Amino acid sequence: MRWRYILNTVGVLTLFFGGTMVVPLAFDLFAMDRSLMPLVRAMGITLVCGIALMALFRHEKTDTMSQREGMAIVSLGWTAIGLFGALPFYFSDASFFFVDAFFESVSGFTTTGSSILTNIEGLSPGLLVWRSFIQWLGGMGIIVLSIAILPFLGVGGMQLYKAEVPSPVPDKLKPRIRDTALILWKVYALFTVAETLLLVIGGMSFFDALNHAFTTMPTGGFSTKNASVAHFDSVYIDIVITVFMLLAGINFSLHYQLLKGRPLAFWKDSECRFYLAMCLVLTLVVGVDVYGTVYADAGQALRYAAFQVVSIVTTTGYATADYELWPGMSQIILFMCMFVGASAGSTGGGMKCLRIMLGFKYCYKELFSMIHPRAVSHIKIGGKTVPEDVVRSVLGFLALYMALFALSTVLLAGTGVDFVTALGAVAATIGNIGPGFGMVGPVENFAQIPYWGKWLLSWCMLLGRLEIYTLIIIVVPEFWRK
Repeated sequence: MRWRYILNTVGVLTLFFGGTMVVPLAFDLFAMDRSLMPLVRAMGITLVCGIALMALFRHEKTDTMSQREGMAIVSLGWTAIGLFGALPFYFSDASFFFVDAFFESVSGFTTTGSSILTNIEGLSPGLLVWRSFIQWLGGMGIIVLSIAILPFLGVGGMQLYKAEVPSPVPDKLKPRIRDTALILWKVYALFTVAETLLLVIGGMSFFDALNHAFTTMPTGGFSTKNASVAHFDSVYIDIVITVFMLLAGINFSLHYQLLKGRPLAFWKDSECRFYLAMCLVLTLVVGVDVYGTVYADAGQALRYAAFQVVSIVTTTGYATADYELWPGMSQIILFMCMFVGASAGSTGGGMKCLRIMLGFKYCYKELFSMIHPRAVSHIKIGGKTVPEDVVRSVLGFLALYMALFALSTVLLAGTGVDFVTALGAVAATIGNIGPGFGMVGPVENFAQIPYWGKWLLSWCMLLGRLEIYTLIIIVVPEFWRK
């Protein structure tokens, strides 16, 4: 592998990333807030390190990039971004330990939404915007953003795109990867603007509306309020955010087709139908379960059930209710939703609906083969036969996902965390959900997790965001061999 090329590219990404800190700085300046120095220092260090990497590891122009190099750049790039993104928190007046700052940063970029903050509203406007903005960048992927607007990354971008985009089979909407990335970001930005305007109409301040739009579209879940969306206690705001969470959980290539005048694209896509039907059915089941036991009014039960089910399925992680006070069946359903996730090609985390569908179809195929051993059957999605190598990859992903979940749960429990918290915390971080159960429930946070537990959960967030394979493959010995 060409390490000079890899480290130089990481330097380019770091330099670009340092430049994005101008956004929160602008908000502090506008608010006349005096706590500018944390962002200024963080921006300076990041820019200097980016320039140093580019200068030290100059390389000749290349027109190709191997898949291994793409994975290495994504893994190292996201780790570097997590470290540099922690600096504004670390230098702030909130007295962060570095592990806490790194946890908050990784939680933002991976769009997990788990937090160690006990007083969110006490942060400066710039730092609040930074928390939200890093989720917005991480939603579609800072690597994809860089490919779209940094022409000097040049060709060879498909390897980065495959390693970065949260989808089993990345969609190329245009022949050139740069054009594809631009289309995705335009759709993404359009929905962000639309949600901001609708939230302002609903009574939110522009600052709160923008921050919540920044964290809804990437299915991130960071809020500017300690009580999350429950702080606003508004039916209108709940509906708006629920709708945009649903939209963010749909494959973005379908949104592009809708904007091109093909509205039936949603119905024709089998994964989209599965995703929307699942959200509807689970909302009704949970709504019936909490009606009469938690909420006396049917409309209220449906409102909170819909918001919480969509929030967990899309891996956004907003909360309008303490679901740990709900009946056992509803809690188990929400816990299982943490593993399903949204559609492939969306900004959501989890296993993705497409993989769950393939898993079910594979199980049915095996049962069918036991009854008809001589029959030749194929797995189909949307009327098209799925290649065997894709099926093997999906099954391998599902097995590896559950194995890493089990291992991480055991390791976290080894730090002294109780059983329910260990299960909930790992499920919430590896699935990029946000809140979990136990000590990390919807009205709690991750501040009480032990030191080593926070490092472990940060690793889980990166694993989930980079679709397991991209990050775990770098520890396989064969990856480093010629």
